[in-house]
Amino acid sequence: MPFENRIHRVALIEDDGPLRTLLSRHIRQSGFETRGFASAAEFGAAAAESDFDVVILDVMLPGTSGLDVCRWLRQRSNVPIIFISAKSSHTDRIVGLELGADDYLVKPLDPGELVARIRSVLRRANGPVTEMGAEVGIVRFANWRMDQRRRELYAPDGSRVSISEAEFDLLIVLCGMPQRVVGREFLLEQSRDRLSSRNSGDRSIDVLISRLRRKLGTSEGGRDLIRTVRGVGYVFTPVVER
Repeated sequence: MPFENRIHRVALIEDDGPLRTLLSRHIRQSGFETRGFASAAEFGAAAAESDFDVVILDVMLPGTSGLDVCRWLRQRSNVPIIFISAKSSHTDRIVGLELGADDYLVKPLDPGELVARIRSVLRRANGPVTEMGAEVGIVRFANWRMDQRRRELYAPDGSRVSISEAEFDLLIVLCGMPQRVVGREFLLEQSRDRLSSRNSGDRSIDVLISRLRRKLGTSEGGRDLIRTVRGVGYVFTPVVER
């Protein structure tokens, strides 16, 4: 698929959970596929099997620092890197940029500015990031169609399906990790600020999954589109096309 006609994948490595959730949601609602990581170790495991178009990297991470992650990435990839940090000195910015980062933002962050910086580094790395074309932001699975830009879901018969914001966000996460086990804790983090309580626990995810299942029904052959892995989480079973 041409670069401008696909959803770009953003990795956000930030150990502050509430900030990671806030930024992930804003980036996702701006039309990007987003995965959040609390540490360099979490990101390293995912990077081995996933390709990201942009990496947003906190400088002060627990354990392996963001600076070390940047060095590691630059030995392997030219992926655009945006540092985010509470360190605002001129020296800190220079160090980050000289290590190979493409941009450096100081906390507290304006989520809108971060999205603008993401688009900017993508344009520099790959050419113009356009929002033209009917298929931009469209995700298809099992004859269903999801429009991420308009936040709309369409059934195989073409009818629009009513879906809540939390259900839509959860579906985006599942579509971003098809045919893989996704843990309840990860899903809870991604949907946290749509839920009635931050302390609602795993059960809130189970309720959202149950709602999604009722709306999605089953795929051909009666196989559930969302399969439960007991004690772990869920698997989104269909092939996802973008």
